[in-house]
Amino acid sequence: MTVSSAPGKVYLFGEHAVVYGEPAVPCAIERRATVTVEPRDDDHVRVVAEDLTLDGFTVEYSGSTDSGPDVDVPRPLVQAAMGYIDAAVDQARDAADAPDAGFDITVESAIPLGAGLGSSAAVVVAGIDAATRALGVDLDPEEIADRAYRAEHEVQDGQASRADTFASAMGGAVRVEGDDCRAVDAPALPFVVGFDGGAGDTGELVAGVRALREKYDFAADTVEAIGDIVREGETLLAEADPESEPSEDLLDALGELMDFNHGLLEALGVSSRSLDSLVWAARSGDAYGAKLTGAGGGGCIVALDPTDETQTALQYTPGCVDAFRAELATTGVRAEDGNDTKTSEEDA
Repeated sequence: MTVSSAPGKVYLFGEHAVVYGEPAVPCAIERRATVTVEPRDDDHVRVVAEDLTLDGFTVEYSGSTDSGPDVDVPRPLVQAAMGYIDAAVDQARDAADAPDAGFDITVESAIPLGAGLGSSAAVVVAGIDAATRALGVDLDPEEIADRAYRAEHEVQDGQASRADTFASAMGGAVRVEGDDCRAVDAPALPFVVGFDGGAGDTGELVAGVRALREKYDFAADTVEAIGDIVREGETLLAEADPESEPSEDLLDALGELMDFNHGLLEALGVSSRSLDSLVWAARSGDAYGAKLTGAGGGGCIVALDPTDETQTALQYTPGCVDAFRAELATTGVRAEDGNDTKTSEEDA
């Protein structure tokens, strides 16, 4: 069997605006999806997917990914999860020039499904890496990121950006602007994540922003303002020492930008009452700043706080299902089987 894992991510800045060519800075975090692949003698695909959310549901199904599992969970989430796995299989077959390859696939994840932490990107990245290696093909992280983007682009009807998949494949903090993707030297920022137990519909939320942007000039200006926030944040990170603990001045400045970013996302209609509640709870817990992360509508917020106060405040907030510290994942996609230790760091 061949096993790969890939990290989830939080957005320091820039979600939604990145879809329109503005820059974004996602950061990989040590919450991973692990995909185990065993080649088959036929062209069938059998999938067992477990623990696709921290505190939600377990999905187990088998047979072709064209058929749906009989489970009592939101159908769009299950269908999307299956679509991502199917697209990863297609990319692996293409990379290995093995169109009839069959697989037994097991997916395990510590990343909430559809909650803004890049669960789909992590599954696709790890799935492509495991499946191609199982077929004797070793892809570098950049190609895995590109193929994973193509898979997400297909599943999301052309509305995906490269941000999630690039961060998951490469690890660390990255900057994405259109097709321009590169690593960012950033210190180990003290992320705290709050989860409301929900999940947003990425396609619907992206379409909502698109409609506002096309209807109102000021909505388009709001998207551009998010890009300006990202650029200001980049300048701050560029001036910081990535080998040292982030200074209080840096955290204070980044936190202020995060607060602005959340306000603009709220104005675009992608926040929710539960996410706003978690954001304000984090700020009341003396976080330097807090914002939703990902598509919004429900799911997760991210805050900056090196102390335990924000996590404690979130844990006592009604509607908060989980709160946890999320360390920066310096390694992206990696092999977890045997002595094969290929990682994005070694290819850097």
